[in-house]
Amino acid sequence: MQAGQTICVLEAMKMENPIHTERSGVVAELRVAVGDALGAGDVVAVIS
Repeated sequence: MQAGQTICVLEAMKMENPIHTERSGVVAELRVAVGDALGAGDVVAVIS
């Protein structure tokens, strides 16, 4: 995965919000599942 790639798309208020990686690497862990509610600052994935 390269820096800037879309890692997931979050839906809020019927709008889709793409989440992009901050750095290159390999996704080591996903910390969310479909249907989870997220808050500001929550970690979506760990990239190593």
